[in-house]
Amino acid sequence: MTPSEGTAAGGAGPGLDHAPREGVRTFTPRWRNSPLTDERMATLLPGRSLPEGPLVPVEAFGRVGPVVVEIGSGHGAAAIAYCRAHPETDLVALEVHVPGVARMLAAAADAGVRNLWVHPGDALPFLTDRVAPASLAAVHLFFPDPWPKKKHAKRRFVQQHTLDLVASRLVPGGVLLVATDIAEYAAHARRQLAHHGRWDVVEGERPPWRPDDGFEAKGVRAGRTVTELTCTLRP
Repeated sequence: MTPSEGTAAGGAGPGLDHAPREGVRTFTPRWRNSPLTDERMATLLPGRSLPEGPLVPVEAFGRVGPVVVEIGSGHGAAAIAYCRAHPETDLVALEVHVPGVARMLAAAADAGVRNLWVHPGDALPFLTDRVAPASLAAVHLFFPDPWPKKKHAKRRFVQQHTLDLVASRLVPGGVLLVATDIAEYAAHARRQLAHHGRWDVVEGERPPWRPDDGFEAKGVRAGRTVTELTCTLRP
């Protein structure tokens, strides 16, 4: 049996995915913008957007230091909390949901953080086309869409090709943080990380700076357990 034909323990679950699939998204682009959303995007995004083209820290942030990318930042609670706890680091929040981006921009303005930058777009082309190899200190993936149906598992963000991409963008010893309240997604991520073979994974260490609201609070209220994966890239 080849790795791509492998299945989860006990014969359940999807096979490991080794190649990107044309047109397969990890998100569902469905929303409507309110007048308030449009106003926030017009007035607040320009001050936190990135220059076009390759990400060059000194040009984008006005300084050179650690850079972190958060994939799927939602309303920005975790991103803003990280920025407040790590003022020496610049964090780029990637989020496709425009109303969520607008709320994040407003919350960041209220919090007064200056090291949060926002890209309202898909993480994969951003990481592929705009981020240089070995340039990120960390990548955060908190409560991604679990795509629970077996036929949709190919849409989950954690796959072999995305782990390749993230690994190539991290500095040696860089960290990928994954959190999910969905047991099936946690099992999927464990399999993918183990098969990939370039990660030292520690489970159960919750970042002390991350607030427990949003999807995390919803999952806990529903009786689900949050899985925390700290994945350090091997040199």
